[in-house]
Amino acid sequence: MKHPLIVLLISCKTRKQIKQIHTQMLINGLLNQPHLLNQFVSTIALNHPNNLDYSNQVLEYVQNPTVFTLNSMIKAHSKSSSPHYSFHYYNQILQSSNLYLDNYTFTYLVRTCTQILSRESGFAVHAAVIKHGFEFSPYVQCALVHMYAELGLFSLSRRLFMDIVEPDLVIQTTMVSACAKLGEFDFARKLFDEMTMRDSVAWNALIAGYVRCGRSTEALDLFHLMQREGVMVNEVVLTSVLSACSHLCALDQGRWVHGIIERNKIRMTVTLGSALIDMYTKCGDMGKAMEVFWMMKERNVYTWSSAMSGLAMNGAGKECLEIFSLMKEGVQPNEVTFVAVLQGCSVVGSVDEGCRHFESMKQVYGVEPRLEHYGCMVDLYGRAGQLDDAIEFINNMPMKPHTGAWGALLRACKIHGNAKLGELALQNLVELNAGYVLLSNLYANSKDWDRVNNVRETMKAKGMKKVRGCSVMEADGEVHQFFVGKRSFLANVVGRKSHPRFKEIKVMLEEIARRLRLSGSATNTDPVLFNIDEEEKEAAMCKHSEMAAIAFGLISLEEGLPIRIVKNHRICGDSHEVIKIISKFYNREIIIRDRDKFHHFKNGECSCKDYW
Repeated sequence: MKHPLIVLLISCKTRKQIKQIHTQMLINGLLNQPHLLNQFVSTIALNHPNNLDYSNQVLEYVQNPTVFTLNSMIKAHSKSSSPHYSFHYYNQILQSSNLYLDNYTFTYLVRTCTQILSRESGFAVHAAVIKHGFEFSPYVQCALVHMYAELGLFSLSRRLFMDIVEPDLVIQTTMVSACAKLGEFDFARKLFDEMTMRDSVAWNALIAGYVRCGRSTEALDLFHLMQREGVMVNEVVLTSVLSACSHLCALDQGRWVHGIIERNKIRMTVTLGSALIDMYTKCGDMGKAMEVFWMMKERNVYTWSSAMSGLAMNGAGKECLEIFSLMKEGVQPNEVTFVAVLQGCSVVGSVDEGCRHFESMKQVYGVEPRLEHYGCMVDLYGRAGQLDDAIEFINNMPMKPHTGAWGALLRACKIHGNAKLGELALQNLVELNAGYVLLSNLYANSKDWDRVNNVRETMKAKGMKKVRGCSVMEADGEVHQFFVGKRSFLANVVGRKSHPRFKEIKVMLEEIARRLRLSGSATNTDPVLFNIDEEEKEAAMCKHSEMAAIAFGLISLEEGLPIRIVKNHRICGDSHEVIKIISKFYNREIIIRDRDKFHHFKNGECSCKDYW
């Protein structure tokens, strides 16, 4: 049984309280008792990590520390900002004539190697583990599997795991987590499926791994399985699942997850609330995002910034700046906040206000502007037509201008018709290996096919490949992914099968093209493909991945429901014009989140005001 003062020490909140108990134990002579002195040091180390230095100081007066006390110091330091101190206490055990290493010593020491990410130390400790005969200790085995995974040595991690005769739940979960983290999904799923018992940690690890590596569809499928098996959900897994919904623009599934949170009365923490806001934001439902925002009892800078960024991305620049004014009353903005603020200023065309906020970053808030902020400023000037100010700003940047700055200038030149400055921006993008596709399209517009071929040959020689266009949308609780192949639209990243409603989609695309022709709506098809006749260009334009998704939305969603799409590329000019017309013809709101921003198409207009 622990001494009452040791029990009281555990509940201490401040260093002053720890010192008061220390004084009492000195006055009462309790620290003359070796076991109490050892308990005192261990308790501070394990229960008060912020006062680890105090533990170190007291330990210097302990003549014969126990293995438990020294192990406690190794464990505490392995989790601290000074993990290398663990080796000092390890050596103290080694040098003692009456102390012996145990499995806990090596478990914590391996964790130290993981913390400092040192392969050399890891190999040395592993050798010591074998030398002292602890290689078959389950705790040590688990720590070693995790260590090698964190060090990026998956083959060693896997070999150690495979040598374990009867891996327990902890080691299995550790290995699954290591495979999420290192992209070894097939092996991770195999291990997961073979587990006779799966706790929430294993489910969380695999789902989080899928989300982290962009395999959001599989993450949602796994979460559905988790629900069917009746596994209790927690904040960690729900946050991951909401991220998957955000990535796929799966609003219906995001709403379902929100319902799970409410039905299970899961506390709306800052992390969970921010994830929920981000989901609604990236699905284009800012009304619901702000409803969650205002209902949250606690908000941090990331919650505020997430809401502001969502408003700016969805074209609500005025509301974004209003939120910023409220935020400043009690929350210190950070670099993420100012990206949203500058985007908000750009949307409403407020150059002067944007400049004031940019200047205040460093002068008032001590936030050093980054490349993203400089890119936002170029976009701000460019959107307002102040191209001379934009190029002057680029020339005065304290670092080498990046693709974001030159890309923003190029968009502005395109909108405002400044070909000379546009060529300069494009030239710099090419030098940064970022403007080859744009250059190819520029030559295609001029029907200069030789130069188009030269650009593409250059890209090939540099090993550069254009990422295949993909559009994702949700219908009836199922996520559909569309790629444009030689003849068919694909609905599944894994299966690579033609969409089951391919024929209906094709008929709808033909119907859209027919209505465009009958209405006399001319489309800018030049950037679509090169060296093919106009009829083929029109057909190709209608087979952009977002066009396939729109056609599917028109045949599958109830009349009046918005069509929500995520596209991995920036939407091109011809598609943008056509979608505006489609939204008017079919009286349907179409929301597309492309690589840069949101486009809300309604009644023949777009929220971006044709500037993107």
